[in-house]
Amino acid sequence: MIESEVKSIWKSIQEILEYHILEIGGYHLSIFNILVVLVILVAAKLITSNLARYLKNRITQQDDPSDGKALALIQIGKYIIYLLAILLAIRSIGFDVTPILLGSSALFVGLGFGLQDAFKDFISGLILLFEGDMVIGDVIEFENGILGKVREIKLRTSKIKTRDGIVIFVPNSQLTNNRVINWTNSNVLTRFNIKVGVAYGSDTKLVEKILLEVANEEKTVNTRIKPFVRFLDFGDSSLDFEIHFWSEEVWRIEFIKSRMRFAIDKKFRDNNVSIPFPQRDLHIKSSQVKLTSDE
Repeated sequence: MIESEVKSIWKSIQEILEYHILEIGGYHLSIFNILVVLVILVAAKLITSNLARYLKNRITQQDDPSDGKALALIQIGKYIIYLLAILLAIRSIGFDVTPILLGSSALFVGLGFGLQDAFKDFISGLILLFEGDMVIGDVIEFENGILGKVREIKLRTSKIKTRDGIVIFVPNSQLTNNRVINWTNSNVLTRFNIKVGVAYGSDTKLVEKILLEVANEEKTVNTRIKPFVRFLDFGDSSLDFEIHFWSEEVWRIEFIKSRMRFAIDKKFRDNNVSIPFPQRDLHIKSSQVKLTSDE
């Protein structure tokens, strides 16, 4: 009795699984096919999650851990696994894409021309992920002077967070084809400078001394490499100087420069060194105008 009930239940389940939701010509889509697709996608999700956890643990155990490289490897692994899962899911429902690919070559050529920028960004994303010239957490600067940290690298775009807290999405082709400075990949110490002009007649040696004092008193300025001052030029209305110093604080360097400028201004005032206003000579030529009256 129980055995017959079990067989009856199993037969009902088989009928439900084999129920055709969609029928087109000789092709049919059953509930069983949909369940197989769901199982494949869920398995792909579980595999990618475990892969992410494994790679993070593996890389952070090394002597020189790099979260950026770990995330890049995880991203590449996710794309490969999801691509295989999608191909397997399509295959599981009995759908053969080969005839469509062979018969739609002209369509794909047209799409290629229309989406060439997207393909270019896609290839650039693969280059960024595989080469590792730019990873998560790097501080980069664009040609227009925008400085930001890399928050995420995807296949088509990358997420950059600027110092103002603004998140911008940059096409990957701009990161590979344009001139971009990667401050993180540079030397740990980077040289910066502050320009200042003083009035003609100022004691140039005193100016040099004050600038070096300001640089040496700033805690974020590296003391291993000594700062130095350059006398740049005799300007139109000022003697132009430049203080050069080294620092590791690339991200906060503009705040550091601002703090140093405040200190320079105070020391200049204390030592009677003036920063001149731009001076221009204005010559007014009077014209001879004959005044006439109606009288």
